[in-house]
Amino acid sequence: MGTGAAPSTRWGRIACLWAATFAGLHFYWALGGDVGLSISAGPLATERPLWFVVAGLWGVGALCLLGTLLAWLLARPRLRGVPALLARWLGWGASALLLARGLGIEVLLLTHTTPLDTSVSVAQRAWTLALWNPWFIAGGLAFGLAALRSARHTDAEPPPTSRG
Repeated sequence: MGTGAAPSTRWGRIACLWAATFAGLHFYWALGGDVGLSISAGPLATERPLWFVVAGLWGVGALCLLGTLLAWLLARPRLRGVPALLARWLGWGASALLLARGLGIEVLLLTHTTPLDTSVSVAQRAWTLALWNPWFIAGGLAFGLAALRSARHTDAEPPPTSRG
């Protein structure tokens, strides 16, 4: 049951799709869409202060587009040298941030380590536990596996020869 993608590029493609989907969702919200925003952002979804729209929606969407580019680079089987090394390090960094965010918030909510702000509704908490945190964990795993497979692919293959 193959996907047609080589194992070394599959995770980069999955991370690319993950980041593009997340970017699209943030741009949808930035343009006025509201499906799912209230369970993600709580009262900010209805108030929509300028800083939230600019930084939290357009800004995060732009970062996700950069993540899409990074994942695309990690999926390139012929990436070598400093660009490959930089892409792998950034892939590991993205993985660490996404996993820390997803797992960290999940643990805090499940263990009741910190009291919840009164503006966080029960529905928002439930959706965060069931959808948003697993989404971040999935993205973190995809970027980590893309970085890992990218390293294995470029290390296992000899550099391309120049034809003259």
